[in-house]
Amino acid sequence: MRRLLLLAPLLLLTAGCGVVQSSEGEATDAARAVARKAGERLYGQRPRTAEEVGRSASEFDGVEVLRVTGTSTHDGDGIDVVVRTSGSAYNGWIDPEEVTVRRCFAVRVSPRSEWREDPRDVDCPDNLPMTFAPPPEPPPLPYEELRAELPRVPEGGRVDEAEVRRTLAALDLHPAIRTEVKADGGRIGVLLSVKGNNFDPQECLLARVVPGATDVWVPSRIQRMPGEGGCTIANALNPMAPPH
Repeated sequence: MRRLLLLAPLLLLTAGCGVVQSSEGEATDAARAVARKAGERLYGQRPRTAEEVGRSASEFDGVEVLRVTGTSTHDGDGIDVVVRTSGSAYNGWIDPEEVTVRRCFAVRVSPRSEWREDPRDVDCPDNLPMTFAPPPEPPPLPYEELRAELPRVPEGGRVDEAEVRRTLAALDLHPAIRTEVKADGGRIGVLLSVKGNNFDPQECLLARVVPGATDVWVPSRIQRMPGEGGCTIANALNPMAPPH
């Protein structure tokens, strides 16, 4: 019995150390979860530069970007982003104070990355978090000019695709504005768009020229969300119903 009483404080001390280590491990796991979430949001097949990836990562809550290596997601092994995150956990019944840690992880961004790939534990670089210039503003789409210049074809007339293309060429559009023209069953569809970020609504302008009507419009915000099909030539030729 005496031996058990002498061992009791040692057992409590050992148990206490175990709880502290476990709490630090839980806090590290929480920090890793933040880095993993950043990797999920950066995941994708669209080609991006190191500047674009670093800027995107720096905009996530709780993420500091300390290093970006590589030139583009589609060159070589892609891009590695070293991020610093924090996580917290409680010591438990021995010491109820919160344990907070800051840890660094490397997140790989490449077409060959796996979905929900675990970030690698790395030493934190000895530098301040990186800052990135805001992306350039996309050029405005020429709604009024397009509406004024597209041909009006009378009822029973014939729409001339070449004339529509000449009209677009004469607008001298900004190089960042992508144009698409398609003829289908006596109709001409026109799409003007700028590159989106795959998260926010895309900027685009649609037009349709048919005998008796020339329409120019901007699809609704919902239709311009990624994957909704609003900014497509198909929507110009056969407009989608407005959202309810």
